Amino acid sequence: AVDMYEGDEAFTLKAELPGFAKDDVRVEIKDNVLTLTGERKHESNEKAAQYHRVERAYGAFRRSFRLPALVDADKAEATFKDGLLELTLPKAEGAKPKPIRITA
Repeated sequence: AVDMYEGDEAFTLKAELPGFAKDDVRVEIKDNVLTLTGERKHESNEKAAQYHRVERAYGAFRRSFRLPALVDADKAEATFKDGLLELTLPKAEGAKPKPIRITA
């Protein structure tokens, strides 16, 4: 699950990634598209185990999001804690609103 919202200076994205470690996830911005990729490996070492139920998802994932405005990827920040990835993506100067003074 992903939430993305916009402030005056930056976009913030929060992604729930339960069961992942920060080294299992990769974040990339290219051509104003943000891509999250990762992989959850099956943790069983028991080759002879006889499973009765397997409901947890395993394998690779990839999610891409076109950003609504240009961001300054060099200033982007990412944190990962308790399965929650949080990205702060500062807007590029050209993407920030600029007030225009009206004269008579």
